[in-house]
Amino acid sequence: MEPDEYTLMDGLEDRMWWYRALHARVIDALSSIQGPVLDAGCGTGGLLAHLARRPSLAAVGVEFSAKAASRAGQKSGLPVASGSVNALPFGAERFAAAVAADVLCHAAVEPATALAELYRVLRPSGLLVVNMPAYAWLLSAHDRRVHNARRQTAGELRRMIEAAGFVRPVVRYWNGFLLPLMIVQRKLRARRHDSASDVATFPPWLDATFHAITEIERRSGLRLPAGGSILAIAERP
Repeated sequence: MEPDEYTLMDGLEDRMWWYRALHARVIDALSSIQGPVLDAGCGTGGLLAHLARRPSLAAVGVEFSAKAASRAGQKSGLPVASGSVNALPFGAERFAAAVAADVLCHAAVEPATALAELYRVLRPSGLLVVNMPAYAWLLSAHDRRVHNARRQTAGELRRMIEAAGFVRPVVRYWNGFLLPLMIVQRKLRARRHDSASDVATFPPWLDATFHAITEIERRSGLRLPAGGSILAIAERP
């Protein structure tokens, strides 16, 4: 990502509504896990800081940017390696679960290679958790700023995970209630190449409103037909 984007992420990922919604969903997905967890592409450590509150997970991060990896270690108090998800610096079958949250979408990542690496480092019956931005037609100035090269449908993500050998995938859209506003923002208001990042400080009332909407959606358990993001959970056989 652009250095400015890491700075924005570092300052906002513990309180901006979207990060809070993402982290809640990942924590839900890991609720049954006991054992070491890998946060692959951990950025500046927002999710790792949450995982650190569950010592039984023995979480570890890996991040391509050495500066971001250092910050993630400081923020979470957990070990963070500097490396690529295309060639993970860990031995085989080390982890009970692995998370790739908005990582396989990056231009520097080869999804098939990264999924093969995640498969390699997971134990048999290990859990894979992947979050991806949805819909190629929603590519925008924000995606360019964070070097996102791909957005997918739920079907495309399912097929990609299954092609890597993972089984029993559960793939669902989320952030569906706010998708109409996202479309307006990305396709009408932020069409210019130099438009500002979507990672920003919102007025407190608006941030709280957006977060409450994502919580209603999460707690309802509804299987939405569309959304701005996709969360996939699968197993290594």
